[in-house]
Amino acid sequence: MIDEESTNRNRGPRFEDGLEVRQNVMGEDYVDKAFANAADTDSAALQDFVTDTVWGSVWTRPGLDYRSRSLLNLGILIALRAHEELAGHVRGALRNGLTRTEITETVIHTAGYCGAPAALAAMRVVQKVLDAELGPLHTPASNDR
Repeated sequence: MIDEESTNRNRGPRFEDGLEVRQNVMGEDYVDKAFANAADTDSAALQDFVTDTVWGSVWTRPGLDYRSRSLLNLGILIALRAHEELAGHVRGALRNGLTRTEITETVIHTAGYCGAPAALAAMRVVQKVLDAELGPLHTPASNDR
């Protein structure tokens, strides 16, 4: 859980909404770890900002469901080569209903726009997460687990 000291910091009005969305998409353990790793560091305020602004203002907007936002995030993070964030968002994409096939096809699709090196590097990250979350790919029937 978020520590008491961090709850006393000045936070924007969307923080609580953002925290709820962030926990729903990324999982409580992931979010708790992000705040714990930032506690007593210079990045603590950044965790608050991201939760308030990205999760509380952007993810709560109407017009796109969480599944669509997750799909967009995968493409964006692959383009940015933000592999640490990509791993977390692959888990979030699975939580939001994307299938193994859809996630894999997203990586393949980015090769045409971001280049093969970016897609190959991303696929190494994605594969580790898919194997950890869904198990190794053994048969075509397991594609959409």
